[in-house]
Amino acid sequence: MIEVEGVSKRFGKVEAVRSVSFSAEDGRITGLLGPNGAGKSTTLRMLYTVLRPDGGRARIGGRDVVREALAVRRSMGALPHGAGLYPQLTARENIAYYGRLHGLEGAALARRIDDITRLLDLGEFIDRRTKGFSQGQRTRVALARALVHDPQHVLLDEPTNGLDVMATRALRQLILRLREQGRCVLLSSHVMQEVAALCDRIVIIAHGQVAASGTPDELRQRYAENDLEEVFVRAISRVGDPQ
Repeated sequence: MIEVEGVSKRFGKVEAVRSVSFSAEDGRITGLLGPNGAGKSTTLRMLYTVLRPDGGRARIGGRDVVREALAVRRSMGALPHGAGLYPQLTARENIAYYGRLHGLEGAALARRIDDITRLLDLGEFIDRRTKGFSQGQRTRVALARALVHDPQHVLLDEPTNGLDVMATRALRQLILRLREQGRCVLLSSHVMQEVAALCDRIVIIAHGQVAASGTPDELRQRYAENDLEEVFVRAISRVGDPQ
């Protein structure tokens, strides 16, 4: 489970995240929805311990992301927006490198790479250097790195950005499978169709703060709208720019 309580982050005079609170449960897909610049990526970066919150606290699997950062990283797989690969390494070597960082070695690492190669259908290019890969191939290898240590918590920052229709469809099916396995999945997106197709719970962020949260049905009922896009527009329109 991921628990976020009053988390804030400032960059100079810009308050990127303002006292954000929400929770994401195991066996559920929770979506962070918001326009570009809303604070979604900054919130995720604090959760995967790249940024330190200026205020509030967050726990992943009951562990504090600041005081127990190393333990948090061990239980988490993260797919940052625009995550790069080492271009001179093969897909297998990229995945193995991350596996070793998480303490996997030898036969156990090889088995895990074989499993994840089948899961993500990487067999066609697993032993090719990643330089020149398509966006879909790069994303699948980056996701394999994030999952190689079999994490309970999976954080995805706009995972389908730049993917074609078939690659997007395949990735969505994988995310649904992670939920079926009982994992806690937290993903950010600004694509309403994606959120509607995947998410059990939605947290709408605008101008660095939570504008609304709930299940899709709860939000439709609250705003008396059948269309989630209309819910989104109405929710963010009620939040003023703090700057």
